[in-house]
Order: sequence, then C-alpha cells, then structure tokens
Amino acid sequence: MTSVLIVDDEPAIVRLVRDYLERAGFEVTTASNGEEALQVFARSRPDLVILDLTLPRMDGLDVARAMRRAGDVPIIMLTARTEEADRVAGLELGADDYVTKPFSAREIVARVRAVLRRAQAAAMQDDIVRVGDSVVLDAPRMQVQVEGRDVLLTATEFQLLLHMARQPGRVFTRAQLLDAVHGVAVESYERAIDAHVKNIRRKIEPDPRSPRHLQTVFGVGYRLVDGDA
Repeated sequence: MTSVLIVDDEPAIVRLVRDYLERAGFEVTTASNGEEALQVFARSRPDLVILDLTLPRMDGLDVARAMRRAGDVPIIMLTARTEEADRVAGLELGADDYVTKPFSAREIVARVRAVLRRAQAAAMQDDIVRVGDSVVLDAPRMQVQVEGRDVLLTATEFQLLLHMARQPGRVFTRAQLLDAVHGVAVESYERAIDAHVKNIRRKIEPDPRSPRHLQTVFGVGYRLVDGDA
C-alpha cells in the first residue's frame, strides 16, 4: 500500500486530509512538528510527504532540506503562506508541488496522485536518452550522468529534464514544460518551472550562473543542449 506522511500542527487539517487519503486507499502516518516529522520519516520511509511550511520546533523548509538530504521522496508543500518567495523557496529545495490553505481535501488527493504518477511514469520509461556525449538519462532507473558523474534528481526534476532531453535543442515555453510535468489538472504556476530549472542547474552545471546544458532562451523559455556543441 502506498504510504503518505502528513506533517501539520493543526489537528483538524491532519484529520481531514488523513480521512480523505485513507478513503482513497493510502496508508497514512502523521506528525505535528518538525522534529517528530523527521523521526517518523526515518522510521516509516513514506512514499510521499505532505509538509506544512509553518511548524513548531523546526521550520518546514528545514524539514524539507533534511528530507532531501536523505533521498528523493516526493514532497507536497501545504502552507498558509501566500508570498511567491515562500513557494519558490520550497520548490527550489526540491518540493514537487504546493497547495495553499484554505484548500479542498479532494484537491490534496488529486495532487498526491498526480505527483506519484509522475514518479512512477519516470521510473517506467524503458530507454536511455543522450544529449551529445555530456548528458545521459537512464529512464527506468531514474539515473542521470553529466560528463561521467552521477546526479541525483527528484522525480519532478528528472521528468522535466527527460522531457527536454528527448528533443535536444528544442525551445520549450514555461507553459509547455509545466504541462509536461504536471498535466492540466494542476494550477498553472509558471514560476515553478523557473524554480525547478534553477535546482536542476545547481546539480548538473559546472557553473549554474553560466549554464552550458540547460539554457535560457530569453523571452521564450528553456532548451537542453550538449555543453560541447
């Protein structure tokens, strides 16, 4: 059974989300603060985490950072913060999606399913994709090598890079990339693509400030090219 960890300090929200997820067939564990979240995470190794950014004892962004150091589990941010900078900060830490309070519990279930589908779709690809001699993506294993070194990406980052790698040199708009990794059911938030691109660059580029592989096409979007081209 697919397992989900809910981290939120509001009992009513935890009960609501837990009830809907359990009815949808998920196994659910919960935590009410950052320290407890990391303990439960280490013990249960959930398939996905729903994480509130505003937590007692340990900020949600710090919790996400610690979880990211431990692996690439999908993370959905759950937050009352409406500032764009907060959402971008979470996405740049490797969160896969976000939901802003107040929210519909049905929306949470839909987001959970969408994020898990992306992770499963990336894992089910059956080929090796190359961009020149520099970038190699092993789709079944969700593994990336750039110039011979292994790179660890989240499921969303991998799916985004894989989508561009299948058509190297093509310029994609932010809307096209958002649709490729999220699908039409998710709110169109094009700055999310910028956050994911920044995160990918930090991992694959020798100098993220002067990218050789994942390039910006100003006024349009992004393209992936062989760094030696």
